[in-house]
Amino acid sequence: MERLLIHTPEGVRDIYGAELDWKRRTGKRLQKVFDCYGYQEIQTPAFEFFDVFSKEVGTTPSKDLYKFFDKEGNTLALRPDFTPSIARCAAKYFMEDPMPIRLCYEGNAFTNTTQLQGKLNETTQMGVELIGEERVEADAEMICLVIEALKSSGFDQFTVSVGEIDFFKGICEEAGLDEDVILNLREYISVKNYYGAEEVLREAGVAKQYLDLLQHAGDICTIDELKEARRLVTNARSRNAIDRLVELYALVDLYGLAEYVSFDLGMVSKFHYYTGVIFKAFTYGVGDAIVKGGRYDNLLSRFGKDAPAIGCVFLLDDIQSALSAQGKKKPEAEGITWIVYDEAGRKEALAQIGKMRAEGKRVSGLIRDTKISKAEYEDYAKQNGIAEIRFFGNI
Repeated sequence: MERLLIHTPEGVRDIYGAELDWKRRTGKRLQKVFDCYGYQEIQTPAFEFFDVFSKEVGTTPSKDLYKFFDKEGNTLALRPDFTPSIARCAAKYFMEDPMPIRLCYEGNAFTNTTQLQGKLNETTQMGVELIGEERVEADAEMICLVIEALKSSGFDQFTVSVGEIDFFKGICEEAGLDEDVILNLREYISVKNYYGAEEVLREAGVAKQYLDLLQHAGDICTIDELKEARRLVTNARSRNAIDRLVELYALVDLYGLAEYVSFDLGMVSKFHYYTGVIFKAFTYGVGDAIVKGGRYDNLLSRFGKDAPAIGCVFLLDDIQSALSAQGKKKPEAEGITWIVYDEAGRKEALAQIGKMRAEGKRVSGLIRDTKISKAEYEDYAKQNGIAEIRFFGNI
């Protein structure tokens, strides 16, 4: 018989034991903050009709999706991110709801690409979506939730970098850039490749004033530098974007969390459905953001519900990697007790196992293998992090 493959495909991996336990506990810490903010859990399918993630929606490019067909011939896709699925869901179940809707989720997302610099094609994501509130207070709530969730996870050194996509769009409109140039420019600026961005602008014949603005927009700045940047732009769209960020900062300051916030006026995203405030959280130990989010006021209208929205995603695998790189202590799980018994000790052992499990303790019952000595059981338990081992019967 041919031996089956035991390794995983490229871009995915097995997670088990202490690592998985830590990942779940980190997720519980995040979920506790979501609960405190009043977000209710929602679960969407791992795959949807392809149109949910189409180019028109502004999500992941088609070439980077895992696509397949059902038996009726419909094209389906594994979700590359949750936001379009949540938007579809909100349009279906909350179409007439007049009040803001707060939803949170957890699950895996899938991206079919080999250009991820060592990143996984399957990632665990947790996130929140606030639907039906357009005012800046919703933006501030989302930023503060991110800060408190990261603090709860064990981070003490991180920053939430906040931008406004309308600042970029306003300059592009003022400079008279066409859509193709904007798309190319966006690709370069999203990865901070300002040499590439400069080349695109020069080829488009853009005036130097716009070239300088867009080149330096991506510099991380403080609230005072943000206010100074307002003097350098003349179009209303970009100025209004800065005004919203200034108001957002004042609200975050009222929460007492402004020390974690910085600004990046050059921030854009590969997801084209973002319409206003956009943000990323960074810490040391990983090479990319561990939280990403922003406002997407037009996305739900694609599914029939006209409603503003803002949300974010916590990249749980990257969060765990960062915590590990920073040497953060893993939250201690209650140890497992081994109860090893033979026929003579079966009755007493099973009674003890039942009692301990009723108390919520973690217990594994092992029927004694006569080929393994008591000392060998004890050594194996010690080597594998078993908290306690008890013997019942003639062992």
